[in-house]
Formats: sequence, structure tokens, C-alpha cells
Amino acid sequence: MSADAPNIIEVRGLDNRFGSAIVHEQLDLDVREGEIIGVVGGSGSGKSVLMRSILALQTPKAGRIRVLGRDARSHKAADRAYIEGNTGVLFQNAALFSSLTVLENVMVPLREHSTLPEDLIRQLAMNKIQLAGLAPEAALKLPAELSGGMRKRAGIARALALDPALLFLDEPTAGLDPIGAAAFDQLILSIQRALGLTVFLITHDLDTLYTICDRVAVLADRKVLVNAPIEQVAAVAHPWIQEYFHGPRGRAALSIQENT
Repeated sequence: MSADAPNIIEVRGLDNRFGSAIVHEQLDLDVREGEIIGVVGGSGSGKSVLMRSILALQTPKAGRIRVLGRDARSHKAADRAYIEGNTGVLFQNAALFSSLTVLENVMVPLREHSTLPEDLIRQLAMNKIQLAGLAPEAALKLPAELSGGMRKRAGIARALALDPALLFLDEPTAGLDPIGAAAFDQLILSIQRALGLTVFLITHDLDTLYTICDRVAVLADRKVLVNAPIEQVAAVAHPWIQEYFHGPRGRAALSIQENT
């Protein structure tokens, strides 16, 4: 990822409020094309609210959001269709349709956003399932028959169904054991490199931040406090940043990274 790469997401002056609770106030954020950006912050800092605002699933009180060169708050059908057709999302716990098989889940966005014949849709869905690291036999299983890690991989396959330029991941390694989380990090990295994606990743996992993220954006004090490579972020003299990156877990993650 080049520092001169154009912005694929631009957020300016974002305000999000729920009643008297102010979540974001004059928040600015840039996401560069081709990067993996990790978004971190304390509980209640509005990480998921920010993602939902960018995806137009949450209506902010104020602010400007551009995604892929389009106004994300536009009411024009063409703008909405363009953004939706070029973004993929992995929500927490994968959010698969429980009554559909993995294959049927991955076929859903292809059926909704294309006029391709059914046999080609099935073939493309199988390709995405294999790209996500699942065996072909997993395609015919229901989500309840899968492990947590396999469900997340199925969710990745569905998020990639439309060959998006932009991929959103909400806590992708949450609930996985350390070995499974490390394998999932490598899956994200390999897919991003193979397809040239831009990845917007919400996480609490310090290993993920050190292993695959080009930059880290910290949400604190209702805005993006810093958005930079992790070494620069960890040096910022803010109480939450210092506790997060230099507490016991932060030191352990850094030690692992330095020894690999």
C-alpha cells in the first residue's frame, strides 16, 4: 500500500448521537485504496457505529461520507447500488442465514445483484467458498453444523461473492482460539493481496493489528485520535493508547511480532 494511494473512504465532520449520548463529534477519517486499516477503541467508542455509518446502515446527525468516489449518504439509487455492489461485509458471528446451506448463503448476493444464470452463480459461489479456505463438502452444510471458525470463513465467502473492492470486517477473530485467530489473520492477508482489496477491520486483537494492518485508527474522545502505522500510534501519549498498547497484552503481542 502506497502512502500516495487515493482515498477509497473519506469521512468529514461526522456526528452520531443517540438521545443525549454523543458517540462521534466532528470525526474525520481517510482510508487509502489497497490498505488494511484496523479500527480500535474502548467499549462505547463507536467502532461499529462508524462502520454502519459508512455503509449507510446508520444515519448520522451530520457529516460527509464518500465511499468509492460516491456520496454514501446519497438517496440516488445509482449511487447506493454502486456502493452496495462494490462492498462486502463480514458482521460479528458471520450473520449467516441459519436455514440456508453455506452454498446458498454465498449465492444470495449473486442472485440479488446479478442476472447471471443459476449454474454460473453456483460455480462462482463455490469458487468463493474455496477461496475462503473451506472444503467443497462444507458448501452443503448448514451454519449450525460448522465450527465458529468455519462460519466466519463462510461469512468471508459471502462477503466476497460480488468481487468487491472494499471489504468490511467486524471483529473477525472474536471467539476464535489463538491458533484459529492466527490462521484467520493469514487468510485475510492472503485474500487482500490476491485480490487487491481495501480492508476496513474493527478489532480488539492486538496480534491482528501487528500482523496484518498497514495503519491503525484509534477512536477516542468521540473522534479519530490518530490514524497511522502501529509504531507511531503506540507512541501517542494518550491514556487509553498507552494502556492498550503497553499493557500486558500489548507487550506480549509486540514481543511475538519482534520474534517472528
